[in-house]
Amino acid sequence: MTAPRNVLFVMTDQQRTDTLGCYGNPHVRTPVIDGLAAEATVFDACFTPTAICTPARASLLTGVAPYRHRLLANYERNVGYIEELSDEWPSFSERLRDAGYNVGLSGKWHVGRRREPAEFGFDGTHFPGWHNPIHHPRYVSWLAERGLQVPGVADPVRGTFPNGEDGNLLAGRLDLPADATFEAFLADDTIARLQAYAEDLRRDGAPFFMATHFFGPHLPYLLPREYLEMYSPEVVTLPASSVETFAHKPPVQRRYSEHWGYDSLDPDTWRWLIAAYWGYATLIDEQLGRILKALRELGLWEDTCIAFTADHGEFTGAHRLHDKGPAMYDDIYRIPSVLRVPSGRGRREPRPTSLLDYTATFLDLAGLPPDPEAHGESLLALAAGGDPPGWRDVTLAEFHGHHFPYPQRMIRTETTKLIVNPESVNELYDLERDPDELVNRYNDPAYVEVRDALMQRLYAELRTRGDNFHHWMAMMFAVGTKDYDTSLSDFEGAENQAFDRQQ
Repeated sequence: MTAPRNVLFVMTDQQRTDTLGCYGNPHVRTPVIDGLAAEATVFDACFTPTAICTPARASLLTGVAPYRHRLLANYERNVGYIEELSDEWPSFSERLRDAGYNVGLSGKWHVGRRREPAEFGFDGTHFPGWHNPIHHPRYVSWLAERGLQVPGVADPVRGTFPNGEDGNLLAGRLDLPADATFEAFLADDTIARLQAYAEDLRRDGAPFFMATHFFGPHLPYLLPREYLEMYSPEVVTLPASSVETFAHKPPVQRRYSEHWGYDSLDPDTWRWLIAAYWGYATLIDEQLGRILKALRELGLWEDTCIAFTADHGEFTGAHRLHDKGPAMYDDIYRIPSVLRVPSGRGRREPRPTSLLDYTATFLDLAGLPPDPEAHGESLLALAAGGDPPGWRDVTLAEFHGHHFPYPQRMIRTETTKLIVNPESVNELYDLERDPDELVNRYNDPAYVEVRDALMQRLYAELRTRGDNFHHWMAMMFAVGTKDYDTSLSDFEGAENQAFDRQQ
């Protein structure tokens, strides 16, 4: 690039691809995102490096996978891992700030317990926590200006925990108009920041990076009545994987189903919950429309790249699960990803991409090189319809625990997926014959060659990355010829082997 370019980056929390018209949902009204997609590149195979908020967001900030930055779990459910991101890996936001950018953030942060966005170069208020912080003083004051108070939750919907107690809050009604929701508040906050940045741009030419991180459509679905009831449950078809039996699957999946009380709710309630989730997606789409309208009115449209994505997906009943957790299905690992570059055109991109690629893309837009150890690549060449040499042909992902430690690694091709669960049953899915990932083929004799090839490829990829998970694989599975001593002892190391040969 010859000149810096402005960026508006919009990220939702826990949003499935099938909540959007541009990804094929015929019922949900998301005209703003669909309109953006019509003149953008839509990435059809974009995946998160891990399906949990804090590690995914830390990966976006640094450009490296979770095993490398080591912020491996949400602090609210911390399972013994570190709770703050170290300074070992520079954030893209600090690099943009150093390059003369205004760098703003409005919305969800959730990267560690105490370190705030300002410590990483962002302008904006720190809104802590995993869900809409409705008691934050700025939101309370904003409501008061409109003659409103923080609402309570009416008509709560809950399942039942295995111990017989009321389960987690899943949905409920807020007695608020749409223009007084936290989502509307974040849109207002974003627009005010864009107005300030537009003035700086006119006055001294300072480009901007503005991030808006909505807290939704993450559960619980707490919405005004019009959004809770916007879509009829009658048009909802339950996910095909809701017939999951967990046969030949890791037992932890059944336990997570019990935790979320899936079987304590009837199918009609699950349809209602999915319809409410769709309503949440429409509410966010409308507020994004206000932001994009302001961008046009400020004269910024033609020189601003716009990206829309999510940190990860959500189950909403798929595989008899809810939320996310230790199950590496596409429902929570595949994410929406739309990138509009001015003067670009609408197109679909089938090659595998990652949330990590956005980190490199932001730097590329500013004319800055990526960190040499980063795991992502700039999306700009793909968005231009190019064919970057050596673009990856597989997706890697990892998980480390939520509620309790549970390490996993995944490798996914266009047609197959392998998941290694060290203390449990490994998984292999034929995505062509079984796109809903219901049948575990790991021990199927017909899939031995496919399984072993994927295991060897995953081992090689993790070893190249420096992900020490590969040590377990080296001793437990057929990963091919090893060129090092798996015990890591000096007596059997490569140097001593060479010495023996010389004697």
